[in-house]
Amino acid sequence: MEVKELGHIVLYVRDVERSARFYREVLGWRQIMPDPSQAARSPIAAFAAPSGRTHHELLLVEVGEDAAAQPAGRRVGLYHFGLKVGDSDDELREALARLRDAGTPVVGASDHTVTHSLYIADPDGNEVELYIDVPGVDWRSDPSLLASPVRPLRI
Repeated sequence: MEVKELGHIVLYVRDVERSARFYREVLGWRQIMPDPSQAARSPIAAFAAPSGRTHHELLLVEVGEDAAAQPAGRRVGLYHFGLKVGDSDDELREALARLRDAGTPVVGASDHTVTHSLYIADPDGNEVELYIDVPGVDWRSDPSLLASPVRPLRI
């Protein structure tokens, strides 16, 4: 078997409407189901990135307000998932401005040599990396760049 690409991410969330609003309004994903203009409540919400690369990239499944929180600190399981938001620091600065306008705190900012990254948390504490690939860095020719020391991001 050969994996061809990462297909989609499924997240359990406490309140699907709250989380759908975050992914739709703060991160700009296109909600494909259910139609957000419809009043009918659904325990799931599916999203496609604006690129329309595939049928859905993100699925939210409501588990209720009484669901256990994610444990803090080192643990087994999802650490974060990354979303490429452009190809330049200008686009990353635009993302930062959008986050600030939405009142979404940035919990980290890193220069990974190959990427420049901002880290945020969704309403349920799932960490999301918003990044750009640094222009001119050829990690394909020099994979050791992926292990470069992490530095503070200055954008």
